[in-house]
Amino acid sequence: MSQDSNYDNRGVSAAKPDVHNAIKDLDMGLYPKAFSKIYPDYLAGDENYCNLMSSDGTGTKSIIAYLYYKETGDASVFRNISTDVLVMNLDDLLCVGAKGPFLYSSILNRNKHLISGEIIKELIAGAQEFMDTMLKFGVDIKYLGGETADLGDTVRTLTVDGSMTTRMPKSDLVITSNIKAGNVIVGIASYGKATYEKEYNSGIGSNGLTSARHDVLNKEYLEKYPETFDPNTDKQYLYIGSKKLTDELEGTPLNVGKALLSPTRSYAPLMHKILEEMPGKIDSLVHNTGGALSKVLHFIDDVRVVKDNIFETPPIFDLIQKESGTSWEEMYTVFNMGQRMEVYLNKKDAQQVIDICKTFDIDAQIIGYVEACDKAEVIVDCKNGVFTYN
Repeated sequence: MSQDSNYDNRGVSAAKPDVHNAIKDLDMGLYPKAFSKIYPDYLAGDENYCNLMSSDGTGTKSIIAYLYYKETGDASVFRNISTDVLVMNLDDLLCVGAKGPFLYSSILNRNKHLISGEIIKELIAGAQEFMDTMLKFGVDIKYLGGETADLGDTVRTLTVDGSMTTRMPKSDLVITSNIKAGNVIVGIASYGKATYEKEYNSGIGSNGLTSARHDVLNKEYLEKYPETFDPNTDKQYLYIGSKKLTDELEGTPLNVGKALLSPTRSYAPLMHKILEEMPGKIDSLVHNTGGALSKVLHFIDDVRVVKDNIFETPPIFDLIQKESGTSWEEMYTVFNMGQRMEVYLNKKDAQQVIDICKTFDIDAQIIGYVEACDKAEVIVDCKNGVFTYN
């Protein structure tokens, strides 16, 4: 059974074609091929500046935190959920060259019968802890509060979303339309333990968690926690894996639950340093969220992006593939597979990016290149096969 079929049957979509179709006629901002939408400087009216905004959330990852909390009593796992929502916004803005300061507002919607004040406290504390850590590396995020609503009639457990905004000089913008033939691609690892992280990171990020949860975890959770899935979904697609949350994940110091809940790694500290030390040398940045290794297709027209030296598959993604039977071709469009940030630039400058990443104990390497083509195309060429996306 294909991943796309499972996604559809579970009421979600990795590619979201209906959403992209719905917004295709909206104003795309000053630079339609930018990673994040860029508008004139409405806030101050300076023609040399622009305004940026991102809105994103943790998706169904909060449900895994809920399951882990119910099974173990450990409410601290919700701190990572706060990190996830911040990073999903922050790192998108980094991809157009933003360095801050950033203004952030959160939206927490809960079923009060199930989500206690203790959990809300952990979520807020987690957000502040992350922002305090980022400030040590020159990344200034101002927490402007937000909304916490009790919506038990519409929210089964908890949703964690947020918005972030900043303004920046137009001269510092990094635009994806600058991807060109001759570029190499430096991939930056999403797994391991960075100098600014408290523990080993599985690399999972915040995409594909509906698939990961139902394909990896077993039927025990179906019976115990009916609040964690849509009752309209056919049960044959729910919790069809073999693992418990507390089972060890081979090849890591984590159990399965903690691996699925690893906080989405922010690249803000190292990107802040890269943008400061390499002005004008970065052609483009791509954050491999929805669409994963094929994400760049949204931003190219007449080039082929070849990824022929990607990282070894981290254990969490191997587990998901084995448990689900998902084809490798689909895995590379749903999960970041260990490389969630890509830097497009001249080959002579690639080693400098790699060296900066190493100062944060983050692996980086040239994972591919860009060549001329008469259409937009991505090729992933790896030990699991050769896959073409267009």
